[in-house]
Amino acid sequence: MFIGHQAVAFAAKRVAPRTSLGVLMGAAMLLDLIWPVLVLVGVEKVRIDPGNTAFTPLAFDYYPFSHSLATSLGMAVVAALAYWGVTRHKAGAWVVGGCVFSHWVLDFVSHRPDMPLAPGISTRVGLGLWNSVPATLTVELLMFAGGVWLYTKTTRPNEKSGRLSLWILVGFLGVIYLGNAFGPPPPSVQAIAWVGVASWLLPFWAGWVDRQRIAR
Repeated sequence: MFIGHQAVAFAAKRVAPRTSLGVLMGAAMLLDLIWPVLVLVGVEKVRIDPGNTAFTPLAFDYYPFSHSLATSLGMAVVAALAYWGVTRHKAGAWVVGGCVFSHWVLDFVSHRPDMPLAPGISTRVGLGLWNSVPATLTVELLMFAGGVWLYTKTTRPNEKSGRLSLWILVGFLGVIYLGNAFGPPPPSVQAIAWVGVASWLLPFWAGWVDRQRIAR
């Protein structure tokens, strides 16, 4: 998933309105922020394999450190404790931890059985939503629309820039998603990884957008 993770971040603002959208987005994306770094240094492996699933040409051969059930739970706990340590905001800490773990849950739904349970364990799981393009588009786009709608019901722009900046971000995420869905396969694994590294900018962008808005 891509905008499914963004959808969780937008929706989570409803539960934790004091928590920055940037923090929520960073939490929901955390596994995918770590993954490209591990690919670049050769710790985890991905291949370009058109037809691997109907929706994506990527074959995730080895990623037990960034995307296993065990490490996802561990990162969720660490993120929640770190947020609580800085802010002493208990509700926000629970939501941050939930956003981190939601990433594995959504990937479990969308991936074919390639999701590891823990480093060193060969069993892999996945429900395979990506085997159907129409089903994937329906689920993710509805999630994204719902998440953004909840965010707009939770916050209001403090001036015109607060409205415009939000819809520029939403539009950018939508264009990137549709480009990934209907565009050609990426040219190389390195290109995939560097684009993933560039996605570190999204939580900072989301945080800036959130500062242009006020919790209702």
